[in-house]
Amino acid sequence: METKHMFKGRERELLKAMFDAAIAAAQPDECIPPHLPAPPRGRLVVIGAGKASAAMARAVERHYPGKLEGLVVTRYGYGVPCERIEIVEAAHPVPDAAGERAAVRMLEMVRGLSAGDTVLCLISGGGSSLLPLPLAGITLADKQAVSRALLASGASIGEMNCVRRHLSAIKGGRLAAACHPAHVVTLLISDVPGDEPFDIASGPTVADPSTCRDALEIVRRYGIALPPNVTQVLDSGAGESVKPGDPRLAGHEVRFVATPQMALEAAARVAEAAGVAVHILGDSLEGEARDVGKVMAGMALQVARRGQPFRPPCILLSGGETTVTVRGQGRGGRNVEFLLAAAIALRGERGVYGLAGDTDGVDGQEEIAGAWFAPDTLDRAFDKGIQPMCSLDDNDGHGFFQALGDAVVTGPTLTNVNDFRAILVTG
Repeated sequence: METKHMFKGRERELLKAMFDAAIAAAQPDECIPPHLPAPPRGRLVVIGAGKASAAMARAVERHYPGKLEGLVVTRYGYGVPCERIEIVEAAHPVPDAAGERAAVRMLEMVRGLSAGDTVLCLISGGGSSLLPLPLAGITLADKQAVSRALLASGASIGEMNCVRRHLSAIKGGRLAAACHPAHVVTLLISDVPGDEPFDIASGPTVADPSTCRDALEIVRRYGIALPPNVTQVLDSGAGESVKPGDPRLAGHEVRFVATPQMALEAAARVAEAAGVAVHILGDSLEGEARDVGKVMAGMALQVARRGQPFRPPCILLSGGETTVTVRGQGRGGRNVEFLLAAAIALRGERGVYGLAGDTDGVDGQEEIAGAWFAPDTLDRAFDKGIQPMCSLDDNDGHGFFQALGDAVVTGPTLTNVNDFRAILVTG
């Protein structure tokens, strides 16, 4: 059987099955139970924030043997029913007053605990926006303005979270400090390149090695105009976070329950079961989405035309979090920008297909996970009068793929292990 015919009509099915497997591998009901702490002498208080935090709380309720109470905050539409842990919904990626109120209540809940109590903190991606408690001298409106500017700047997620940590009264280890002297166990679902705990939801329960000076340098690097009072907080050092070695964090535990690499490996097993070799190129690729798309397209062309460095059929798989510097009037979305740039660079190359999506079901600010392309994508666009380069220049990947019926919509996945990018070369 010739390999170029073995996928006929099944390319999208295979890629979507891989995407689904990546999401399933990070579902809290699967990954939370092995990491639950033993019942403490005193109380178990559950807190948390992120797009997966409500599903994580439900998993705790289902599998924890003792008494518990708590509060977690998740994105609008991502709440799930819980009996003993209160679920609050708030805005993401630009914070709102609901998140601010939840952050205040969370701090109040953990203050006054004893050394015999345990705090179980459930953290996943999106928590930075969902716990937007500003430091004294900064307003919620200030934080909203800074968030919008960071999102449009092209800064990496690590850079954005560095700035956020130094404007927050709860992130950068401050939440863990408020829990002292209780024991804190943090369960993490990672959505950041490198899996640095202080970057996941801006690290509310872990020490932060970065400084206000680092945050100011990031602001200057990207030409972000800050409100004068925000600049003052950073200039004065008033925004300094909790540092490694702080005695209030001594003995705290941090456990990863799901990561991008775990999700990619689960996706790879699906393809390998179908007889397709998978090459994981990295779980933490960063950079401008369109540039990463061009590079991946170049690799796919080398495989398709030269059989190097891999022989087809195969899948080039990667994760991480790219960025989009928004200059046009489109709807953004780093996965669709990646795909559109890749499709343009491939120029309809036969036997090359791709799917990219955010594992939380939201690419950028759209309720769309991502999209799919095939060798006929550009031709179908031209037939509809759509100019692919114009769509890319306008940062309108969502509009482009929706017009073709090629958007991938999952709805809320209740987890988040960052981006999934797969390019299938059939040969």
